Amino acid sequence: MNIFIYIAVMAGVTYLVRMIPFTLMRKKISSKFLRSFLHYIPYAVLSAMTIPAIFYSTGDMITAAAGTAAAVILAYFGLPLIVVALAASGMAFIVGFII
Repeated sequence: MNIFIYIAVMAGVTYLVRMIPFTLMRKKISSKFLRSFLHYIPYAVLSAMTIPAIFYSTGDMITAAAGTAAAVILAYFGLPLIVVALAASGMAFIVGFII
């Protein structure tokens, strides 16, 4: 029975987090600073969640750094996401064999 209460609370909190900004801000945000700030929040949150997970995913900091370096370099050159992900995983795997 508790699981239904947990799901209901989670649904309510999720709904409120999405509903409150729409009800409080009825007009367009005119501040360039605030608009710029709100534009970059998803990227900052995604980076804050992803970067620590990357460095603790392999159990070895060297293999994680090698995979991250490969991913950053390939992403810089605009390669597709699947290529970047596979190359980063492959690089971490290869470096794991070397050391």
